[in-house]
Amino acid sequence: MESEMKCNMSEMWSLKMPKGLDLEITHHPLTMRSVVNLVIAMERLKGSGSVRSTKCTDENLLNFMMESIVEEQTVFERGSAPPLQFRRTDEYQCSVTDSKKRSLVLVQNSMELHAMMLQGGAENSKVYLNMSTYIHPAPSAEARTVALGIRGTNLYLSCHKDGPEATLHLEAVEDKNSLLSIRSDSDMVRFLFYKQDTGVNISTLVSVAFRDWYISTAVDNNKPVEMCLETAQRHRTFNIQHQSSNLPRAS
Repeated sequence: MESEMKCNMSEMWSLKMPKGLDLEITHHPLTMRSVVNLVIAMERLKGSGSVRSTKCTDENLLNFMMESIVEEQTVFERGSAPPLQFRRTDEYQCSVTDSKKRSLVLVQNSMELHAMMLQGGAENSKVYLNMSTYIHPAPSAEARTVALGIRGTNLYLSCHKDGPEATLHLEAVEDKNSLLSIRSDSDMVRFLFYKQDTGVNISTLVSVAFRDWYISTAVDNNKPVEMCLETAQRHRTFNIQHQSSNLPRAS
């Protein structure tokens, strides 16, 4: 029955095929080449009244597949977004004390800031800061970006993290213009801190480069100012007050 059906289909299609082209139905599974040969033959029949050879060489097969099967796609290269910029807007002098009302003092030998309770004439040892403010690329009402320099010097506070812990340093900045605009992807971000206000003149100072690390003072007197995590047993809040320009210079 099956052979009769194939014979009838072959005779039916043979009557419709142009002279010189015959159709053979076989029970063997078709290969990709056979399918392409058939498609090429039909395309040639549609495009020309005369029958040409339907033999498909490897080159014909490749060309046909490239022209008829592979779809052309246009890919637009999208450039990466430019790095964000922190731009300095202002600078003012300020007095800083920790939550225990201890002042900051510069220890020249170790190039560290210590928090200590000052009495009498020792007030001249107190460090005042130049606080530069910056426009943040994504402004937040909760924090302001600042850089902290020691008044009368070219020293600025910076935060580094070489291992698991962040550390606070005093770095000399020879060209202060380099801090006018700071790219978000540059290592100069180490000089920036988020000033988060928690009350009137009460703020915390968090590293921009390492968001979980705070400038802090120790429980004991006359100890270095360091970076710490929120869980550390250290003082993380500071009283920061704007000062007039006629302040005593750091000794």
